[in-house]
Amino acid sequence: MANVILFDNEVRDKLLPLTYTRPVCELRVGILSIREKWEKWLGSDYTFSFITQDYLAEKYAIDYGDENYVINGSVLPSEQLCTLIDYMEFNQAYLSGDELVVAKLDERQFEKLINDEDIHELKGFDLEDTQFLKLNSPSDIFRINDQAIREDFELLTKGRQSQPISDTNKVLGAENIFLEEGARVECAILNAIDGPIYVGKNAEIMEGAMVRGSLALCEHSKLKMGAKIYGGTTLGPWSKGGGEINNSVFQAYANKGHDGYMGQSVLGEWCNLGADTNISNLKNNYSEIKLWSYPEERFIDTGLQFCGLIMGDHSKTGINVMINTGTVIGVGCNIHGVGYPRNFIPSFSWSTPKGFMTHRSEKAFETAELVMKRRNKTFQVQDRLILLRVFEDTHKFRRWDH
Repeated sequence: MANVILFDNEVRDKLLPLTYTRPVCELRVGILSIREKWEKWLGSDYTFSFITQDYLAEKYAIDYGDENYVINGSVLPSEQLCTLIDYMEFNQAYLSGDELVVAKLDERQFEKLINDEDIHELKGFDLEDTQFLKLNSPSDIFRINDQAIREDFELLTKGRQSQPISDTNKVLGAENIFLEEGARVECAILNAIDGPIYVGKNAEIMEGAMVRGSLALCEHSKLKMGAKIYGGTTLGPWSKGGGEINNSVFQAYANKGHDGYMGQSVLGEWCNLGADTNISNLKNNYSEIKLWSYPEERFIDTGLQFCGLIMGDHSKTGINVMINTGTVIGVGCNIHGVGYPRNFIPSFSWSTPKGFMTHRSEKAFETAELVMKRRNKTFQVQDRLILLRVFEDTHKFRRWDH
């Protein structure tokens, strides 16, 4: 059996804070995570593992052998790309510009790679005419999400029959709607004319919800009563969506259960937005939005007119919180109070009437344990060690600590 090893490169730092707690390939865009896409495309003849940061490696380990395909974790599979991979020979590599996309290596070559030694016999070929999607920044997650939903929808539903759609719903474009086993949708408005609607296993769209595709509602997720959902939106597994949501991505176990607007945003896992949290995605002067860059440690141009919130895992907002256009909130934050908080909030920040203080790691862990227990998940020692490392690595950004 061949091995696929999905690797992180320098793009990983550009995708922070979302990649503080996971390899790049574990990011969800469309219906599936990048790793899940590769598993579906390449099939059961391959095993999958990771090359990632040292502190993540115990949870996301490497597994390799005689035949290894080393694939860039920020690259989404496509039919063209998978066809090329099927015909690869040892010592071959495909590049996009100067960036490695995939290489086929034997065990000796792979060991050279992980020991940072040169592989002189490797032959590189440019992929200039090959179509595929790729993440280079957090905003790419919502920017390409509509196309990724469409591609995943075709991949997951081809040759399969949807569960029946209840007559209590008002439906447009029924041929573009797919309900998995156990999905529940009653008294909702579903418009799939301009994009597909995918309702995962045991997911639910409650009464009065209005949905315009494309939408990915992953397994066990819920749209609350009266929710207004626009295209290019994904709610990852065990998430909740309410109020008004436009072109946003919830990784998993994330909640926006109440009224308030969210547009062009990405929530990590175990996040919660309090009631009437509102996220601005457009500046009043309609100018281009800047977003915090961790590698450059400054705000950089996104080229986008619409961009809301990027939020790392285990972060929360209180009720009535207002989030400014182009805000980045790190891991393990608790944001509440009046007025707009700053556009970059470092990991493990706790807002107070006088500014910010550090959200102490032991308190953050207590909350994480309680939150995860509600979903029958255990806050493992590995999770604790990962978050401790994030706490240490982000100390330099918490200037009030210095």
